[in-house]
Amino acid sequence: MKILDKYILKTFAITFTSVFVILFFIFILQTVWLFISELAGKDLDVVLIFKFLLFKMPSLFPLVLPLSVLLSSIMTFGDLSENYEFAAMKSAGISLQRTMKSLFFLILGLSLAAFFFANNVIPFAEYKFINFRKDIAQMKPAMAIAEGQFSDVGNYNIKVDKKSGENGNLLKGITIHKKSNNFDGSKNVIKAKTGELISNKKSNILKLVLNDGFYYEDIVPKKYEERKNLPFAKSSFKKYIINIDLSKLNNSEGQDYKITNTNTMLNLNELKYTIDSLNKSYKKDILSFTENIYQRTGVANRYGYNPEIKKTVLKPNLLSNFNPKEQSEILNFANNTIVSSSYSIDASKTEMEAKQKVINSHWIALYDKFVIAFACILMFFIGAPLGAIIRKGGLGLPMVFAVLIFIIYHFINTFGKKVAQENGITPFLGCWMSSIVLTPIAILLTYRATNDIGLINIDVLLLPFQKLLKKIFPPQN
Repeated sequence: MKILDKYILKTFAITFTSVFVILFFIFILQTVWLFISELAGKDLDVVLIFKFLLFKMPSLFPLVLPLSVLLSSIMTFGDLSENYEFAAMKSAGISLQRTMKSLFFLILGLSLAAFFFANNVIPFAEYKFINFRKDIAQMKPAMAIAEGQFSDVGNYNIKVDKKSGENGNLLKGITIHKKSNNFDGSKNVIKAKTGELISNKKSNILKLVLNDGFYYEDIVPKKYEERKNLPFAKSSFKKYIINIDLSKLNNSEGQDYKITNTNTMLNLNELKYTIDSLNKSYKKDILSFTENIYQRTGVANRYGYNPEIKKTVLKPNLLSNFNPKEQSEILNFANNTIVSSSYSIDASKTEMEAKQKVINSHWIALYDKFVIAFACILMFFIGAPLGAIIRKGGLGLPMVFAVLIFIIYHFINTFGKKVAQENGITPFLGCWMSSIVLTPIAILLTYRATNDIGLINIDVLLLPFQKLLKKIFPPQN
């Protein structure tokens, strides 16, 4: 390895490390903000909070790594251009491609490492993260309820004045609002002097035992004029038990703790196997439904085998064998069968679309493992020539360009995956859309930087206007 390669590699490595640490810290703060409702006021010690963040950190790499490569590439090559080091290299016959060669192999190794990380570490971390949140709820069930404020726990809003006990499971001054699934506006309120939370590590049910309290329930009369009186029923109790599903605790992302094989928790081989199984099940369901509908319509009974001509032919009109009244009844029955079949088709269509979305989500998880690896290479071939063109280092102008490019990349990537999830486009196109859009930009920037062409050639833009002005105002001889 030549001295020049060592110098460029060292410069890039120092810049990349600094940028990666700073950006990773920023994204961790964003994660803390997103999960602040789960961490604040829940009596969690430092160790539990650290484990919580530790299991969430790997999922941040697909965001932090490409942005770090992009920004560090712009800063490194911008510094070399700003300090006229590139000019010295070119005067010695060293081209931009030769300068990027050593870094390309470094980025290629980084891409392979990113693929390995996305295929092995991130799925394991996602599995540990989801189950760790469940374990916290089982070990410290009182964390779901904060003192002096209403906490949303499953189908209940619970407020306690004070918590005590070793794990905060002894409660005082309890007020519970039960959520109603009815549209009549009825409300249930439970108040108790004391209570206790009882959990079992082997069970997903959290038991809340209330002592010495009252149960209030609104009654909605059938007559509208009687509703102005706001009647309600009141009953007292010495002991009242409420069972709460632990899967509802801290479930801000709508994930089900019982599911341990979601698409984000599977590696490449597991995803291929799961997708194959889902596709087989999907095709089997469609075939079964098709045959069922075909039999229900009775179309098969309208055809019969004619032994004289040895062919299957359409049977004659059977309605001619009945009187008009019977024909009307038969037609009404047929119409009801059609309506029923139509409803069945609509319901099955919704069910099949849901299954297709599940298949799409697994395809997206599979392609994402390759997209993150290619994104590192793509961002390098955007950042390196862009830094050589703008000739600015530091965190000023490079940061602006890096953020703009990454916002475009992230927006297209998110949009593409959302559309693919809804079966609007193929999962392949949805995942690779951002790379497809930005790859021509990377090629264009590399070409312009190699040929010492600026970011925007002003002469090309002004030349048509100059010709137009000369035609309108011809020069005077």
